Amino acid sequence: MNASGTFGFGEEFAPFVDLNELGALVVKGLSWEPRQGNPPPRIIETVGGMLNAIGLENPGARAFIEEKLPFLRQYDVAVIANIFGETLDEYPRVAEALSRAGGIKAIEVNISCPNVKKGGIAFGADPDIAAEVTRQVKTATDMPVIVKLTPNVADITDVARSVEAAGADAVSLINTLTGMAIDVESRTPQIQNVTGGLSGPAIRPVALRMVWQTVKRVSIPVIGVGGIMRAEDALEFLIAGAKAVQIGTANFVNPQITLEVIAGIEGYLIRHRMDDIRDLIGSLIEPDSLEHPHEP
Repeated sequence: MNASGTFGFGEEFAPFVDLNELGALVVKGLSWEPRQGNPPPRIIETVGGMLNAIGLENPGARAFIEEKLPFLRQYDVAVIANIFGETLDEYPRVAEALSRAGGIKAIEVNISCPNVKKGGIAFGADPDIAAEVTRQVKTATDMPVIVKLTPNVADITDVARSVEAAGADAVSLINTLTGMAIDVESRTPQIQNVTGGLSGPAIRPVALRMVWQTVKRVSIPVIGVGGIMRAEDALEFLIAGAKAVQIGTANFVNPQITLEVIAGIEGYLIRHRMDDIRDLIGSLIEPDSLEHPHEP
């Protein structure tokens, strides 16, 4: 599937991708009220990736239901709505409206955004607050709830276990890593917001490690996200134990990358004479001893 925020609302990529071929389509993050996002410049390229501080620009959940969702209903692909809020009570409000709309199969909850009532700390930075967001969303919808985890924490597995206990049906990880870039000539930030989210192949080893760790600590499905640019990258996440993957930044480089990765995975299974992809998931052959996992 695609990663939220990198595929618009599906219509933008429909000329390049047969949407029915995707495992699922994840729409751009939705809030209750429309958001303009941050002022430019708000996206720059970096070595091995990009920094963005778009600011979660979106038309709002109600406009999405009226203006964007009818187009997606033409397709058989499962639509996953990514949601976020600035306050705790905004999450269930958005989830409930989307659940009533019809044509959506699951909710993905972005807990990387700041909690305005808690001094701007991200909802996902505290396992207890992350769990409370999960509980609130679960009460507002009967659809599966996927919680998208931020990597900007001491131990992502603690948050994963917390949202699992609160009823999450799956987790997706990772969201972007916080970074920044400076124009040395003017000595000013290259992004108006100063900091932004780092994505792309530079973060893949971090994402892969976090997925591998999380798979070992939760029993719900884990969706791997972060720096997937080709089929081999996706295969790494599946071998590490992810039940599915999302492709983000690569969509900006190659709008057909999702289908190319799907074809590459199929080709791998054929070459290795595997009839079922589930034979591949979690098949990592680990060393007998992992007493010193951080040493070469």
